[in-house]
Amino acid sequence: MNQVDTAYRIVSVNVGKPITVEYMGKPLTTGIHKRPIEGEVFVGRTQMEGDGQGDLKNHGGPDKAVCVYPVEHYAYWKRELGIPMECPAFGENLTVSGLLEEEVCIGDTFEIGGTVMQVAQPRFPCFKIASKHGVTDFPARVLDTGYSGFYLRVLQEGVLDRESSIVKRESSPGGVTVAAVLRQLALGRKRADREEIARMLQVEALASTVKEQFSNWLA
Repeated sequence: MNQVDTAYRIVSVNVGKPITVEYMGKPLTTGIHKRPIEGEVFVGRTQMEGDGQGDLKNHGGPDKAVCVYPVEHYAYWKRELGIPMECPAFGENLTVSGLLEEEVCIGDTFEIGGTVMQVAQPRFPCFKIASKHGVTDFPARVLDTGYSGFYLRVLQEGVLDRESSIVKRESSPGGVTVAAVLRQLALGRKRADREEIARMLQVEALASTVKEQFSNWLA
């Protein structure tokens, strides 16, 4: 049964093509510098219309089609870093309210506007967010807090806009949260909980790249 929850809300819809900036004295091509847009946008299997990634090896693709970040974390980062942070500070496609990493599970499925999307994996922070905000240890801070955001895969293409409702269509039977997966990824091969990883590998909706990484760790 679909679950309509007014606590789920889109705050901002964001897209942007890759640009080249200077980082640590070298050119860096990145798609993290997105901008909010108004009106409808088409969401395809691998990305939103008008969006793009600078590093196609580590970003983009079906299991990273749409990046989501909870607006609830913005107040924390503004306070901790002492710098202005406006959406989309984390290069997310959807800034949302009510979808937190400790509550959202891998495999949860949502109807957003005319699309249907499924939670595939946490967003693992990289140096690109450090380059955007000039905070060298930003990725480590994100891992410490777990305020990472997550990725959605697109099960049904369609259009959405900032006024689109978010309806939970299905809860994952695995009950493995985004935050739990991120914690294991952050621990690394030597410190990760093998039993926990084995349990996560049973979640069909977990992104294939994460499954491969966890399987290699167990081997």
